[in-house]
Amino acid sequence: MPESDPRAVTKLPFWVDVAQRAEAAGFDGLFLGDVLTLQAGADKHLSDAMDPIVIMSALAAVTSRIGLIATASTSFDHPFHLARRFACLDHISGGRAGWNIVTSSNALEARNFGLDAMPDHAERYARAADAVDACLALWDSWDADAKIADQQSGQYLDPAKIRRVDHQGPYVRTAGPLNVPRPPKGRPVLAQAGSSEAGRAFAAARADIVFTVQSGLAEAQAFYRDMKARAVQAGRNPSELCIMPGIVPIAAATKDEAEARLAELNSFAVLDHLIAKGSEFLATDLSKLDLDAPLPRGLIDQAGNQASQSRVAVLVGIAEREKLTVRQLLARLASGRGHLLAVGTGAEIADVMEEWLDAGAADGFNVMCPVLPGDIQRFADYVMPVLRERGLTPS
Repeated sequence: MPESDPRAVTKLPFWVDVAQRAEAAGFDGLFLGDVLTLQAGADKHLSDAMDPIVIMSALAAVTSRIGLIATASTSFDHPFHLARRFACLDHISGGRAGWNIVTSSNALEARNFGLDAMPDHAERYARAADAVDACLALWDSWDADAKIADQQSGQYLDPAKIRRVDHQGPYVRTAGPLNVPRPPKGRPVLAQAGSSEAGRAFAAARADIVFTVQSGLAEAQAFYRDMKARAVQAGRNPSELCIMPGIVPIAAATKDEAEARLAELNSFAVLDHLIAKGSEFLATDLSKLDLDAPLPRGLIDQAGNQASQSRVAVLVGIAEREKLTVRQLLARLASGRGHLLAVGTGAEIADVMEEWLDAGAADGFNVMCPVLPGDIQRFADYVMPVLRERGLTPS
C-alpha cells in the first residue's frame, strides 16, 4: 500500500505510534503475534518478526493504561524463562502484561530449535498445559509482601514468604522460586487462540481470553456456548473466560468508500503468496488446482492436519457455505484471513459488533487492522465514537 512503510517493523517510532493511537482511541490492549522462523515465500511478504516481549517492554515506557499482550511459545521456551520475562514485563508496565500462549505449528520453527519435526497436535497442547502450570507456580512462589527492602534493618526479603516450586511435570521441571517478585496483578493475563478440541480444552481450563477465528454468527454462537460450558466443566465461572473473535474492519465515511478501500487492499495482494499461505493452512498444494473452480469436496482431512486445525475448518466452511472458487477463497484469505470481515461506515461496523455481543457470540473483539497505523486511526475516528455512544466501551 502506498501509505505503508515496508521497513517499519524494525523501527521503534512505528510501534510507539501504533500503541499511542490505540491507547488514545480507548482500546483495552495490544495483541502482538509471533512466529519463530523466516517463513516460506519470504521474498514476497513481510517476513521479519521482532520479539513481541522486546517491543512490549519498550511500549510500557510510552503508554500508561493499555494492556500489552505478547506471544510466546511453550514448545521452545522453558517455563522459568517464560515466567521471568512476563513477570518483568508486568512489573515495568505496572500490571499490564499479557501472554498469548502458543504451541507453535510450523515445521521450520521446529528445525530452528533442533527438532526434525513438530510433535503432534495433542502432545504440543499437553506440553503447553504442563508449561503454563509451571509458570503459574513460579509466579505464585513469592507472596505479595515478600519483598521488605527495609534500609534501616538491612532486611531485603522475608524468606518465609518465598517458596520453592519443585514442579515435576511430564514435560518440564523447575525447582524455583522465581528470582523476580510476584507480578503486580498476581500473574499476567493469559490468552490462547487455538480452537481445536485440544485447544478448547486447554483454554477452558487456563485462559482468561480466547482469541478465535469465526466468520459467521451461527458458528460463533456455537463456539461461544461450547467454551462457556467447558469452563463450567473445568470448575470455573464462565464469566472468567472472555471470548474475543477476530474482526477485520474496513471503515470509512461511506459504504462506497469502504468497499473501494477493500478493493484497493485486495489489488495489492500477491497471488503466489496467497497460494503459498492457503496451501499451508489447508495442507494441500493449491497451485495444482484450477483456481476458478470450487475447492474440491473431501480434499481436506481436518483431523490429519497438525498445523492449524481450526483455521482449516473456518476456510473450508467459508468456501462451502458461499460456493467460492479457490481464487475467491484466496481473496477472502487476503482481506480477512478467515476472520469476520466488516466493511462500511462506523455505524455499520458497530452494528455487526453489537449484534454479535447481544447474540451470545462474543464478549469483545480482537480488532485486526489491515494497514498500520492508518486503519487504527480509521477505526478510532469512525467506529469508536459509535461504540462509545452506545455504551459498548468501558469509557
